[in-house]
Amino acid sequence: MSPELIINIVGVSAGLCSMVSFAPQIGKILKTRSAEGVSLKMFSVTVTAFVLWTAYGWLLQSWPIAISNFVCLCMALAIVVLRLKYGDSVK
Repeated sequence: MSPELIINIVGVSAGLCSMVSFAPQIGKILKTRSAEGVSLKMFSVTVTAFVLWTAYGWLLQSWPIAISNFVCLCMALAIVVLRLKYGDSVK
């Protein structure tokens, strides 16, 4: 295996782990219709980080970095939207 292929496999694996990590939180919010405990401040920083990582990947022309962080950005934004929709109230 070439070093470039190994690097891309590591990048894609890291990206997949990052993307999958948001799914349980989104699922829980949708199931319970409650976003209690979701910090808007923390997710604001997270969204900012994913914007920057996406730009970094794009500037480097590294598709594993750019695409995985763009997907994570979308998922983090979904959590922010759900937090704004459901707030802290349990229904």
